[in-house]
Amino acid sequence: MVPLSVVIITFNEARNIGRCIDSVQAIADEIVVVDSFSTDQTEAICREKGARFVQHAFEGHIEQKNWALTQAHYPHVLSLDADEALSPALTESIQKVKQTWAFDAYSMNRRTNYCGQWIWYSGWYPDRKLRLFDRRKGSWGGQNPHDKVAMQPGITAQWIKGDLLHYSYYTVEEHYERAKKYAQIAALARQQQGKRSWWVQVFLSPLAKFIRNYVIKRGFLDGKAGLTIAWISALETYWKYASRPKS
Repeated sequence: MVPLSVVIITFNEARNIGRCIDSVQAIADEIVVVDSFSTDQTEAICREKGARFVQHAFEGHIEQKNWALTQAHYPHVLSLDADEALSPALTESIQKVKQTWAFDAYSMNRRTNYCGQWIWYSGWYPDRKLRLFDRRKGSWGGQNPHDKVAMQPGITAQWIKGDLLHYSYYTVEEHYERAKKYAQIAALARQQQGKRSWWVQVFLSPLAKFIRNYVIKRGFLDGKAGLTIAWISALETYWKYASRPKS
């Protein structure tokens, strides 16, 4: 049986972290929580549930997740956000993986809960994520805040059954605020890379995003939630290209 480190990053996640830790108890040989100095009950909950709790200053999603990987005792890791949890089917799949670990990395579908409703369309499902991997052969990359695991060339990978459950937003207002924050982070990343926005991007990209999520990805089948998701996603795209970030 291959030992597995579950690595989670947190900041003021008292409402989510307990569910996340509980969901991995059956497959984790260690649970490591890397926290960026929470001021709520996150630390107390983590310690009560037996997780190893480490604090580290937040320098960005990618940077924090990669630093968290260095805190794992084992090379094979499951990297999660605090607002995620394993479904029973995914737990069973990971238990089977641990018996042989035949591939370098494993991906799974992520299913999102939005204001109490599971989203099946809107470009949010199936939202395939690579989260189970050999950290000697991969690390976090992408562009903040939209990070993703980047594996070395030539690795082997497999998709496994079961959903990674994502408890994203509890209110629409929270979604608006997070979208503004993420747009600022993305705009700053573009600025640091020397990229500039053209009027076509500012005006047409949000429209394209709305059409993609609501029409092409059938967000209308998610009802009012689908319309809200498409609208805020379009707004986030507009803010990303139109805003002047504060460095």
